[in-house]
Amino acid sequence: MSEKLYPIGIQNFESLRKDGYLYVDKTALIYQLAKRGRYYFLNRPRRFGKSLLISTLEAYFQGKRELFQGLAMEELEKEWLQHPILHLDLNIEKYDSIESLGNILNNALTRWEKIYGDEPSEASFSLRFAGIIRRAHELTGQRVVILVDEYDKPMLQAINNEELQREFRNTLKPFYGALKTMDGDIKFALLTGVTKFGKVSVFSDLNNLNDISMDKQYVSLCGMTEEEIHRYFEDDLRRLATAQDMTYEETCTRLKEAYDGYHFRQNSEGIYNPFSVLNTFAKQEFGSYWFETGTPTYLVELLKQNHYNLEQMSHEETNSEVLNSIYADESPIPVIYQSGYLTIKDYDPRFENYILGFPNREVEEGFIKFLMPFYTNVNKVESPFEIQQFTREIESGQPDAFLRRLQSFFADTPYELIRDLEVHYQNVLFIVFRLVGFYVKAEYHTSEGRVDLVLQTDRYIYVMEFKLEGSAEEALQQIEAKHYARPFEADSRQLFKIGINFDNNTRNIERWIVE
Repeated sequence: MSEKLYPIGIQNFESLRKDGYLYVDKTALIYQLAKRGRYYFLNRPRRFGKSLLISTLEAYFQGKRELFQGLAMEELEKEWLQHPILHLDLNIEKYDSIESLGNILNNALTRWEKIYGDEPSEASFSLRFAGIIRRAHELTGQRVVILVDEYDKPMLQAINNEELQREFRNTLKPFYGALKTMDGDIKFALLTGVTKFGKVSVFSDLNNLNDISMDKQYVSLCGMTEEEIHRYFEDDLRRLATAQDMTYEETCTRLKEAYDGYHFRQNSEGIYNPFSVLNTFAKQEFGSYWFETGTPTYLVELLKQNHYNLEQMSHEETNSEVLNSIYADESPIPVIYQSGYLTIKDYDPRFENYILGFPNREVEEGFIKFLMPFYTNVNKVESPFEIQQFTREIESGQPDAFLRRLQSFFADTPYELIRDLEVHYQNVLFIVFRLVGFYVKAEYHTSEGRVDLVLQTDRYIYVMEFKLEGSAEEALQQIEAKHYARPFEADSRQLFKIGINFDNNTRNIERWIVE
């Protein structure tokens, strides 16, 4: 049996097929997409196969039947017509000036004009685009296919620059509007991106766009289903189990916990992160593959600008209007969700509300580790070591040691955070104890002006109450008054009751009492 080739980082369908790389067959869905509509929009997280989807559609509309041998499309498609393709990839530029967007649009338009001709009277980007579409149809006799990859890249990179964002929006709005103007010359159009950023403003001239991002029939268009994992990777699962000295069942469970869990609509099947799955099988070990390819700092900036309470991330409740919205000043949630760091965990049909949470362990652990240097006095290099030490001190029954370490995390809290100290305290505690919770059992609760926390190891139980501008004595009294320790009275493990108080003058833990 020939060695299996994993298409890690390969986004070109033609090269993937010609070089014999594995392809999880999505062509039945692609055929359905092509035959049932004309204008589509799809958002999915990065590294989820959007570029490969675009490339597969390009090969299909170019009539390259030989590339689809053995796939569902080979049987479904009978005509295999060749259409002119206008493929725009906005992922290849760094958008730090208005000229950067202009350069990439001009480059694409110039390339197309060499094939389909130009008109001197077409001065603007939108007029040139419309003219190319018209002439491509006239010259070939076939209507045009338009594929736009990462349509939102310019908007995302200018997320903290309102003026630049406005310039990008003013450029892109009429450019995309040409699609509606030239409707009679267009066979098919798909625009993809990470977010629905500017859906209203950027696409307001293209109001016939069908957003399939939360469409039930296209949930698995990108990513992998449980069924596909077992159909294409059964032998890989068994090899991975052997390599990791685990049973087959343990391996399947571990893979699911690590990389499954994306839900792009309510009550839908879970989708595995394809990039992480392929890397795991190729390297024969588990890792944070998707996360390590880069988390944009703008996500952290959005959270901090909005003074967002991170504890809400694990059970955020919202509605479809928010999930489908552009980024709004009052909430970072749409962009965090659309970027793949949160997903749909549950749905309340009565109020039509979605409950969001982290999709899987890779995303949760990776994202919280990434946040730590932005919220604490611990840098990126030190943070894994600090969490290890913190966990060891908890596991060895040293409450004073780990509280001193926790105290150091709050040192040098910037003065500008003073008006949001309560949220800042809660965010630091959430990050630290959520990370510790991957190694010991941790239950964390917040309410106005206080936090209570229970940590459990095989030998110790810690019941903690944090007061904001109160006293350590009051915190300890709260533990007694609320009977927080009662569930553990019959437990054989050693129990620590700890009252902790924050002081707003020092912006740190002021004192603690351990009983």
